[in-house]
Amino acid sequence: MTTTLTPQEVYEKLLNEDKILTLQGRIQFTLGDVNIIVKQKDVVGNIIQEWLEGWLTNRNIAFSRNENTQMPPDLFLNEDKTKDLLEVKAFNRSASPGFDIADFKAYQKEIVTHPYMLHAKYIIFGYGMSDEGVVTIRSLWLKNVWEICRTSEKWPINVQFKNNMVHKIRPAQWFSDGQRIKYPTFKTLEHYLAAIEETIYKNPDTRDVASSWRDEMEKSYNKFYNTHIQIPRWNDIKDEYTKSKNE
Repeated sequence: MTTTLTPQEVYEKLLNEDKILTLQGRIQFTLGDVNIIVKQKDVVGNIIQEWLEGWLTNRNIAFSRNENTQMPPDLFLNEDKTKDLLEVKAFNRSASPGFDIADFKAYQKEIVTHPYMLHAKYIIFGYGMSDEGVVTIRSLWLKNVWEICRTSEKWPINVQFKNNMVHKIRPAQWFSDGQRIKYPTFKTLEHYLAAIEETIYKNPDTRDVASSWRDEMEKSYNKFYNTHIQIPRWNDIKDEYTKSKNE
């Protein structure tokens, strides 16, 4: 019999029951009669999601994969696919987070149509790998999307910009490790959405929907959750995010 867990319960089970921060692993590859231990760090992130799915299966925890691999979440933990959404991310803990949040143009459309996507939980593995190929999980976080995103010098929300186009939403460094953080993460969902709206306006490729996006987002969210969300204008809140925490 399978068990249904929330993202918070999965996170706590990994940390407290399985003691994931104390475990060691290796990535092995066999071809013919040759078996090697993989020592390239850049493959670890992709494998961790597969490992997590294997861990869920091994412990009889219910889940299903999202067929739309371009949008969060990666996994549904509930038969009601508007609840308990889990997005899996991983990065080399010795560096800054290098993963993408989502494709900006597609994402700003999807969250209007599916506002529950905004409450997907992000389980984030900060891994390490020794010279001998020993993999460890050095940090594990469970975050809301606005807690791992920030503004930037050019864009209200930090994005990848190349060839004169906005591409991916890029993460913040939400942990300091004693380092100076120039741009803090967003404090609330509403502030995160304000930054998205302003980026929609500033981005030539999405400007045509900017005039109606805020109203449509509020109406969709309010209808789905039977609650009231009010998205502020970015210019009214941007000073909270453009100054260093240490200033």
